[in-house]
Amino acid sequence: MSVAFVFPGQGSQSIGMGKELAEAFVDARDVFGAVDDALSENLSQLIFTGDIDELTLTENAQPALMAVSMAVVRVLEKQGGVALSDEIDCVAGHSLGEYSALAAAGTFTLADTAKLLKIRGRAMQDAVPVGEGAMAALIGINADVADRVVEAVTVGGVCDFANDNAPGQVVISGSKQAVEQAMEIAKGKGAKRALLLPVSAPFHSALMAPAQDVMADALANVEMHAPSVPLVANVTAQSTSDVVVIRDQLVGQVTGRVRWRETVLYMKSEMEIDTLVEIGAGKVLSGLNRRIDKEIKSLNIQSPNDLDSVLEILS
Repeated sequence: MSVAFVFPGQGSQSIGMGKELAEAFVDARDVFGAVDDALSENLSQLIFTGDIDELTLTENAQPALMAVSMAVVRVLEKQGGVALSDEIDCVAGHSLGEYSALAAAGTFTLADTAKLLKIRGRAMQDAVPVGEGAMAALIGINADVADRVVEAVTVGGVCDFANDNAPGQVVISGSKQAVEQAMEIAKGKGAKRALLLPVSAPFHSALMAPAQDVMADALANVEMHAPSVPLVANVTAQSTSDVVVIRDQLVGQVTGRVRWRETVLYMKSEMEIDTLVEIGAGKVLSGLNRRIDKEIKSLNIQSPNDLDSVLEILS
């Protein structure tokens, strides 16, 4: 059996995520405390009992989701005796989840990851004035059609193919007017539905260039170590353990496409992964993974009740 740990991205957040884990295990509590200390704020209180609108703010959601993922990782390590370098073949993460994956693999410290994601979230939020950008999910079309949709946009502004999530589920991003035109074009090309997403900025589009510059500076000034297992990167859907390459990919990821469908297929075909374990809040990736390839076993761990089933697989 070959196992990959995968880490969720924005949209998986919910009030109370990670709370049961923190109540049950001191190792999880230590993670949340360390993130609070790194950011000099009580993010854990917001995560456990706060307001969902405040938690959903990009600069809060990104470090919060990472904290939950890392709490799970620490419990697996300390309580379950799981050593990533011995029992896991690779890691991957969806957008901000890539930072969680790299923290789990030891590329960044927990504190540095929290700080980087706070910077990233704030920079992405500030890159485009509220109301000028948009993202939309196009349901029922594949990547080839999505490419043709964005190429057919004629109104002013940017429209990029942002997320290739799964067969029949893609996301576009850019200027609001251009995205709205693309939604109509997509319907004419066979999309079953085209839905504006409740996000505060047009992530993974060329409009994020200012945030990309911010992250280039931030990543240039943080210590990085080679990951204990390879990372399968969003922007290439290929594996690497080269720190210089990883840094460049994280910069490019801000404006680049999240190639999640290709990532899962690469892990299966090139790395012979047959089991994907989603580490952290929600089950979004597990659902996508099953749509991408039903032969790959997909499960998630986010609470104490999930621990035994994952440890059984890894034993």
